Amino acid sequence: MTTFDIGATDFLLDGRPFRVLSGALHYFRVHPELWRDRIRKARQMGLNTIETYVCWQAHSPQRGVFRTDGGLDLGRFLDLVAEEGMYAFVRPGPYICAEWDNGGLPAWLFRDATTGIRRTEPRYLDAVTEYYEALAPILVPRQIDAGGPLILVQVENEYGAYGDDHAYLRTLTELTRRAGVTVPLTTVDQPVDHMLRDGGLPELHRTASFGSRPRERLATLRAHQPTGPLMCAEFWDGWFDHWGGHHHTTDVDQAAADLDALLSSGASVNIYMFHGGTNFGFTNGANDKGIYQPVVTSYDYDAPLDEAGIPTAKYWAFREVIARHADVPPAPPAAPTAPAPPVEARFTRSLALWDVLDLLGQPSTYPYLPTADDIGQYTGFTLYTPHLPPSGHGVLSVAEVRDRAQVFVDRRSRGVLSRDHGERMIGIRADDGDLVELLVEDLGRVNYGPRTGEPKGLIGPAGLDGATIDTWTVRPLRLDDIETVTRAVRDGHPVESSLSGPVFCRAEFAVTDPGRDLFLDTSSWGKGVAWINGFCLGRYWSRGPQRTLYVPAPLLRTRHNEIVVLELHAARPSVRLLGRPALGHTEH
Repeated sequence: MTTFDIGATDFLLDGRPFRVLSGALHYFRVHPELWRDRIRKARQMGLNTIETYVCWQAHSPQRGVFRTDGGLDLGRFLDLVAEEGMYAFVRPGPYICAEWDNGGLPAWLFRDATTGIRRTEPRYLDAVTEYYEALAPILVPRQIDAGGPLILVQVENEYGAYGDDHAYLRTLTELTRRAGVTVPLTTVDQPVDHMLRDGGLPELHRTASFGSRPRERLATLRAHQPTGPLMCAEFWDGWFDHWGGHHHTTDVDQAAADLDALLSSGASVNIYMFHGGTNFGFTNGANDKGIYQPVVTSYDYDAPLDEAGIPTAKYWAFREVIARHADVPPAPPAAPTAPAPPVEARFTRSLALWDVLDLLGQPSTYPYLPTADDIGQYTGFTLYTPHLPPSGHGVLSVAEVRDRAQVFVDRRSRGVLSRDHGERMIGIRADDGDLVELLVEDLGRVNYGPRTGEPKGLIGPAGLDGATIDTWTVRPLRLDDIETVTRAVRDGHPVESSLSGPVFCRAEFAVTDPGRDLFLDTSSWGKGVAWINGFCLGRYWSRGPQRTLYVPAPLLRTRHNEIVVLELHAARPSVRLLGRPALGHTEH
């Protein structure tokens, strides 16, 4: 039986000192047919361990459900890690942040406003217990003492930045052990005294998260972790982007020098991220530190392995640094120098959103203004229709928009209410019988801080010229399965000129080499969501900085590839797929 323990100064593998050289790779952000490629390239950079969060929200979209199909097959992912001769470090949360929708916490947790999140509270801990029980059959038999790759499991995530409920941390520890986890347990916090103090326990091995000044940060960690191996469990080598912001990069030479200093101090490391991947679908999170900022679809992170799995200059610099401290295997083969040939197509059929509403969800009428969460709509779009007096002229106002509402009168656009701009009211002129509708988009739930878990949709009270609107008809738009809409759009209206949204539009294209990744050029479109062969690539937005959407090669076939786009504003009818991102080595 192989053993993995925490010694007086080192991690111990079968009793011998072992340095963890890990890279973060989130299985839920990578197409499952590409997992092996990404894991292998981590090993070829010199790493010996793969770290991943487990995203409770992705596995459990409703309570009592625990999905492990397709891209959520954590067991298969860990088996591939083992097959590549690597170890695994798993961080199941239950809160993970990760710039993921709601920080990985299921939205259904918050339906009861009295449930206390991330603290000792019975209803929350009951749900966490169910989650851990569902995870146990995946993790327990894959621990190192059972012949598997799993050597470390983390309890919570940067808890010292959120709270100081040590009884809660002890309960999570007990639940983890009760589930059958025997490997060493860790915590991670930024190397700030109060965070390391509040976020850890003596019985849990403390690690730190930082991206610079490693010697100074490790010294702070040592003051709180007097014995055992030092570890930076999140060595930040890049950063994430927000819509409307700039693309973040870090200096390659400085990042490599900091990694070298960290390893020269004898510490173990987890590079965050080794490969960032993509926030496919509606999975991106958001930050709100006074201003709401949704995260873009790409999670490239300026990581050593870019979004398409191609080694960057940072990959080679890190590999050179690691080679000074450990043996490295042969390098991966060079990526193709010539990109895949571009593909040109054109939208041929379209249908207005209004024509397919009944395919997306059924409306219900309420004697109050419900949130999207109140009606069980936890992602995407919700259509609100206020019941106005016969003369619906005046200023329509709501207490808060979460997060963006397009306002229509008789299905003609009258403007946008946007959370990040603080817009909560709009003048409308609706004659008797005119239909007023608000198409509300959840742009991503806050993943960090006190606004995590807040409901989406329209937040009341709402009124017209100060008079409360008492009755609303609300329709959830279910976009998790686009096939019914796609069938309708195939028989839709011919597209002759530019598209005016909200509209679904369809095109078909062929590729000469379906084994090559492509990037969908969105630079001539406004704002919306794109699917290829039924798979949701994610959101696009002319605000930037992202201008293309990553299309993994496993989605493609030689002929009859189908693209469907929900364009909310306006778009040219041309469709372009590029062999590489429009700008730089990422799509920003």
